[in-house]
This record gives sequence, C-alpha cells and structure tokens, in this order.
Amino acid sequence: MSYVPPLLHPSHCLSSPQSSPGTQRANARAPAPYKRDFEAKLRNFYRKLETKGYGQGPGKVKLIIRRDHLLEDAFNQIMCYSRKDLQRSKLYVSFVGEDGLDYSGPSREFFFLVSRELFNPYYGLFEYSANDTYTVQISPMSAFVDNHHEWFRFSGRILGLALVHQYLLDAFFTRPFYKGLLRIPCDLSDLEFLDEEFHQSLQWMKDNDIEDMLDLTFTVNEEVFGQITERELKPGGAGIPVSEKNKKEYIERMVKWRIERGVAQQTESLVRGFYEVVDVRLVSVFDARELELVIAGTAEIDLADWRNNTEYRGGYHDNHIVIRWFWAAVERFNNEQRLRLLQFVTGTSSIPYEGFASLRGSNGPRRFCVEKWGKITSLPRAHTCFNRLDLPPYPSFSMLYEKLVTAVEETSTFGLE
Repeated sequence: MSYVPPLLHPSHCLSSPQSSPGTQRANARAPAPYKRDFEAKLRNFYRKLETKGYGQGPGKVKLIIRRDHLLEDAFNQIMCYSRKDLQRSKLYVSFVGEDGLDYSGPSREFFFLVSRELFNPYYGLFEYSANDTYTVQISPMSAFVDNHHEWFRFSGRILGLALVHQYLLDAFFTRPFYKGLLRIPCDLSDLEFLDEEFHQSLQWMKDNDIEDMLDLTFTVNEEVFGQITERELKPGGAGIPVSEKNKKEYIERMVKWRIERGVAQQTESLVRGFYEVVDVRLVSVFDARELELVIAGTAEIDLADWRNNTEYRGGYHDNHIVIRWFWAAVERFNNEQRLRLLQFVTGTSSIPYEGFASLRGSNGPRRFCVEKWGKITSLPRAHTCFNRLDLPPYPSFSMLYEKLVTAVEETSTFGLE
C-alpha cells in the first residue's frame, strides 16, 4: 500500500482524498425516485438502533490507525472486540501522528479509506462484476487468500459498523450482494447485475417454448484451475434432460449456481460478521435497493440541491461575487471533481439518500458551509467535522478556480488547529 506523506495545512480536522474517490460512481446507476415510506423506514430504523442502545456507550471502541497500515490495523483491532462491544460502544478513530480530534471527521475518513481498500479487487477478496468496473462482488478466487474467512467476517463487521454509526462507504456492490446480506434468495432478474450474457440466455429459455430445441441436462460445466469439470445441479442431474416442463426448476438452479459459484462460504462469513454488529430483525425491514442506498448513498451530484442547502459565514452570502464564482467553478467541474470537493470538505464522497439537507457533521445534521477566511495567497481549507470550507476572497474567477482545484486534488491529512 502506498503511503502519502501528510501535507500539513493547519486546521481542525482537515482532509482530502489521496486519490480519486469513487471515480466510477459518477456513472453509477442512479436510484429510482425515493419513496416517502423509505424515509420513514430509515428514520424508524435509526430510532430503534438508538432505543436499543446501539453505538451509545458508555464503552468505547477506539481505533488507532497508521495510514500506511490501514487495513492491517483496522483488522487487528476490530476483530478483537466482542459482539456486545461492537454493538453498544461509541466509536473513536485516530490516525497516528495526526492529532485531529475525532468529532467524526477521522471516523468518516476511516470508513471512506477502509472501504476503498478492502473492497478493491486488487486485494483479491472482491472482483468487479462482469458488467462494469464500479460494482463489486465477492471473488471466487478469494478462497486462496490467507485467512479469507476472517477477512470476510471483518468486511461484514465494517458494513455493520458503518450502518450503526451512519457513515457511508465508498463501495458499490451488485444487487445479489445486498440480497445475500439480507438473506433474500436471488432470482433471474438479479443475474443481470452479475453477468448480462448469462442472464439473456436464461431469459430466452424462460420466454420461449424449448421442447425438443435444446439438448441440455441438469448439469453445468465449471472451470476449476483451468480444468473444465461437469457438475450436477441436483443429484442424478446428468441423467435428467431439461424440458419445457422442468425448465423453471433448471433456471432456478442455474441462477443459484451462478450466484453462489465459489463464494457461498465467503458470503456466509461476511453475513455473519455483519450480524455480529447489527440485529438481523432490524435490518430485515429493507429490501436490497434500500439497503444499497443506506450503505452507499447516491452517486450523481445534484448541484441545485447542493446550492440550496449551503450556508455562508464571515460575510459571504449567496449573491456575493466570490460565492457566484465558487458555484461557477463547481459547475465547471465534472462529477468526479465534485465528489472530490465533497470529500475534501465532508470526509466522504457520498451524499445521504435524502440529499444535501441531510449531510451529517460531528454531532447530528450539519449543512455544507462556506466561510470567508484567509489571505488571497492561501489555499482553501476544510473542517470535515463541520462540513465547512474556508474560502479566501480571491480577486478573480480564474484564481479561485485554480486554488480550489489545487486544494481538492492535493491535500491529504488531518491536523489540529
């Protein structure tokens, strides 16, 4: 893992991404319009967590993380805690050598960074789905990673902790992954998220009369270590021809095989870790799409929503020339740069499902804020605990644009004011 040396900008809980946050999020499937009942469901879910004492203390889970050993430190510490500690305790994260107070800025950055590494196909636990390079799923090759069952349990715990403490993750999973987490059986439509061609061929079978057309039996060819072997989908499957009458069962078994192929035990470990942190009955109110929104937020940034939910301090207001330039700059950014700006100021590149009105700070909801601060020679700086951008009163649009891009692309650590 490469280590980015800290660039010390004096600030309270200063941050910015080390590399592109969720670059691929920009093209992520935008969720369908939110339903009111989902919002009510989510409020109810968080209320229940609170009344049951989740994340309330008095115990503390303290994580002391070295940036250059992020995954290793997180794994060693989180796996030591008992189920009860993980559910009940307050969470504190600090990065070694950075005395940023954890008003949740470091915690948010921690979940952002850990999810970006843990779910990165580079480490071999997860792989990109067949359809794109932003949704990931458990990789069958993960069986060859040392101690992989514990790593999947750890992954589940990270998902659970993010859910309980209301931090968003920088990871998008396939729909079958969320169904697996909820222990909901997958159906043919879920295959589309995993393997489009495979889905199309089974869909064709489902939609057409296949009597005397296909020469198939209840078997499937599996490739293991480069060797093709025939596997029966049910006992004696090699002797059972697929017909119009039994094709429904064949399709169901094929879907189950394709989704679980080489990953059933890993999924079980991950689900176990997840439910060590959060009660299965609480989570079961969500369907797979809703759980996706709760865990990963949304992708495309709505500029009007952002602007409408921004506050100003220190003499700035919506019509101030510097603020007009600021929004003109953000408008000129592509979606990835906007996500980076958001991550620079808030510590995460995700927006809650209800939009910018629900951005969270260190102690509850806190809107995005732009404050007049500093000399025109300074770079903008950020306070992730308070979702605040300190923006000097630059004399021209071009200067503001250049300084903003520099700050967002280059700063990368927490410090203390």
